[in-house]
Amino acid sequence: MGGLALSNKLIEKYFSYLRLLDDQSKKKLIKKLTGSMKSSASSKKDISEFFGAWIDDRTSQQINEEIRVSRVDKQDGITF
Repeated sequence: MGGLALSNKLIEKYFSYLRLLDDQSKKKLIKKLTGSMKSSASSKKDISEFFGAWIDDRTSQQINEEIRVSRVDKQDGITF
């Protein structure tokens, strides 16, 4: 997942607000930002996990029949 990229001008604007914080608040913010960097780096996935063969015990005919049976006729039902 990509992150939000900020321009230097916007970063400077944020910093102008953040520099007014007390030291304790700055330390808490640093810990949170550092923690968010570690967690996002460890959550990277290998792209090969997102593709592959369909694994199912049903035959293609059974799957097709389930799809047909689960369809809803738009002509039936909804009245106000």
